[in-house]
Amino acid sequence: MIDDLDRRILRHLQHDPVIATGALADAAGTTPAVCSRRLARMRDRGILKGQEAVLNWPALGYSVHVSLRFSLDKTQTNAFDVFIREARKVPEVLEIQTFLGRVDVRLVMIARDMAHYQHLYRTRILTLPHIADIEALVHVASIRAEEVLPI
Repeated sequence: MIDDLDRRILRHLQHDPVIATGALADAAGTTPAVCSRRLARMRDRGILKGQEAVLNWPALGYSVHVSLRFSLDKTQTNAFDVFIREARKVPEVLEIQTFLGRVDVRLVMIARDMAHYQHLYRTRILTLPHIADIEALVHVASIRAEEVLPI
């Protein structure tokens, strides 16, 4: 799938996603042209999905971080699709995950404060279709939030 050079490139890129191609090539032990081709190939193959800005939500005024776990009423054959379509429309929902088991869907959302969260919960979350059960877990602290793969 990937070779040692690809791993070196990815390892350095994970630690500094905005590194210039020349500096990345030097760190990985290759030339800028080879590095550029490798990056393009990994993007084309879906290995490297992109680069993103990681925002500090509290610094932007979002101090509440909630994980909502849903069990859906699956008596309707399209319950998942309809629920997910509507959940995507809530701008404060950052992540939507589906599961096998007692919990069907998990939403990760942010709010400015508890009053804002309560408003969103009542007006946007509780109005989502096909909810059989819901559990809200308010995030207290982030102990580890690492997305660097050990490659």
